[in-house]
Amino acid sequence: MTVDFALLAPAAAAAAGTILADAKGRWRLVYVFKPLTMASLLALAAVRVPVERPAYKTFILAGLAASLLGDVFMMLRRKRFVEGLASFLLAHGFYIAAFVSTTGSRLSLGTVLPFFVYAIVMMRIILPRAGRMKGPVVVYIVVITLMAALAADRYILLGGARALFAFAGALLFVISDSVLAANRFVKKIPSAQVATLVPYFLAQALFALSV
Repeated sequence: MTVDFALLAPAAAAAAGTILADAKGRWRLVYVFKPLTMASLLALAAVRVPVERPAYKTFILAGLAASLLGDVFMMLRRKRFVEGLASFLLAHGFYIAAFVSTTGSRLSLGTVLPFFVYAIVMMRIILPRAGRMKGPVVVYIVVITLMAALAADRYILLGGARALFAFAGALLFVISDSVLAANRFVKKIPSAQVATLVPYFLAQALFALSV
């Protein structure tokens, strides 16, 4: 717990610094604080002793690393959106692999249904405005929905705090990306960066704590 706090504290401070610097347009500070946040969370996950199979920790670390790469693309003033999307798609692939490594690919209809409804609603809202990004957006929505559904089913099957952390992290990631997509493709949302970054950083912290 002491080690967790020692690494969560700088991550929280760096996340707060990222949000404040972004709001004030202090891009150089964003370039420092945003990668520092994910680096601290990577360190947190690396030092934790896994209670699941070792593969779970390996995949979570890979997902956090891919997310760090995605952050680098997304935080640039001239955002590399496609590259960032691909990086986060890879991250979700690693998170899916982590969940499957402990419980298999089992999915119950009751668990899948609400996430399926979410995916359909998001596609109906986003796709008419996505232009040439329709294909990548469809793939991303399907993958993040599958990731969240597997996290939910895993928590139902295993229970416990760490499985709950992973499930909560998956839901927060869905919220963060939903706000990001709505702000980019539908309508500008006031304080969209705060509404995107807060659940995003919390999601990644919970994934790190799920190891």
